Amino acid sequence: MNLNQITVPAINVQETVTFYQTLGLELIVEAMPKYARLLCPDGNATLSVHKVEEPVIGPGVIIYFECEQLDEVVADLVNKGIRFDQLPQDESWLWREAILNDPAGNKIKLYFAGKNRLNPPWRVATA
Repeated sequence: MNLNQITVPAINVQETVTFYQTLGLELIVEAMPKYARLLCPDGNATLSVHKVEEPVIGPGVIIYFECEQLDEVVADLVNKGIRFDQLPQDESWLWREAILNDPAGNKIKLYFAGKNRLNPPWRVATA
């Protein structure tokens, strides 16, 4: 099994799509004003944005984008006007993370984990 896409809600699909394009995703499907799909710059994962009439209330999903050059990517995005809630910092789970929200309020974490992404020291042993 392979994850194909994540779909996030947005009241303003175009504004949210523009935000993700600024992050480096490529628009591959455009059915405005109700739907769009973007391709991640590395790999084949996609992110879809679909229109909702009211904001989603409460904690939702967190979208993780891995960036090998996290600090440089964040600095570039800050220069483009993207606002971060947390600049890159080392976390106790051995990842380096920066936190921001898209215009629809969906939480995003840009991170670098290296080998700890799939193989942290506390990974469950396999037979």
